[in-house]
Amino acid sequence: MGVFALPILVMLAQAVAQPAAQEPLPATTLDELAVTADEPRYVAPTRRDRIGRIWAPVLVNGHGPFRLVLDTGASHSALTPRVAEAIGISLDDTNRVMLRGVTGSVSVPMVPVRTLEYGDLLLEPRHLPVIPDALGGAEGVLGMDGLANKRIHIDFRRDSITIMRSKNQRAAGGFMTIPVKFLRGRLLVTDAHMGGVPVKAIIDTGGQATLGNEALRAALAERRRRQDQAALPDKVISSTLDVQFGDRLDTPALALGEVWVRNPAMTFADFAIFEHWQMTNEPAMLIGMDVLGLLDTLIIDYRRKELQVKLRRS
Repeated sequence: MGVFALPILVMLAQAVAQPAAQEPLPATTLDELAVTADEPRYVAPTRRDRIGRIWAPVLVNGHGPFRLVLDTGASHSALTPRVAEAIGISLDDTNRVMLRGVTGSVSVPMVPVRTLEYGDLLLEPRHLPVIPDALGGAEGVLGMDGLANKRIHIDFRRDSITIMRSKNQRAAGGFMTIPVKFLRGRLLVTDAHMGGVPVKAIIDTGGQATLGNEALRAALAERRRRQDQAALPDKVISSTLDVQFGDRLDTPALALGEVWVRNPAMTFADFAIFEHWQMTNEPAMLIGMDVLGLLDTLIIDYRRKELQVKLRRS
């Protein structure tokens, strides 16, 4: 398994390693960017044994559409070099930003973009980072910038995604709600419980696998009053090519409000992204698509600050 990430403007998604010039816009200053990305693609119908990320068709400067990974852990969108080349944007090596991955960081160039549009979402002039690779065949990352007061509707059964303006709609019949808070901009965080242990859970549609920090692992072991079962070593590789090792373990049920996920498994380590976010002293986790993809429907309403979820029927 591997991961790559963007913070402060934060992009989050885990990654399994696999792998006519335009008028320049006024330069912008970005202190840091964090992006994490995952290898698996999300084009085929969602299946329990083939969970991947969600692709959205996005127009860049009116060209495309390009397949950008919807990443609720990313506060900023990003493009691959191939997309920049396809729409005729030259990389400016003098305008760079720090790309901080789950396992390391690297400096990457920024490019001027006039428009980024999908559905009711329209992002106007800005500079976007150029990431080495979005992996899994994706052509960039659709981050959470510009999603204030938006509503994202993801139908896993029909493999569809819709982005629209939120009308402050309450959850429909058959849906359950999970309140969320915003951390570091638009990072979605909810208070969850795993095996009776309170845990800060970040909703990460850009990550395939769920990750936990060492504080969560220790709290679970203390609650069980026994040693961990045998762990499977897991190697996490970021797009920066930095490597970090963790232990993959079976875990107790995860409770997200009224939603329960039975017997999930996750990889534990104090990944660099947890350290950057100062989330190593209390139990914390990134909930990836291995958990989220088990839902029938996921609605993220930024105006209401809540998730509206519908479970699949057994």
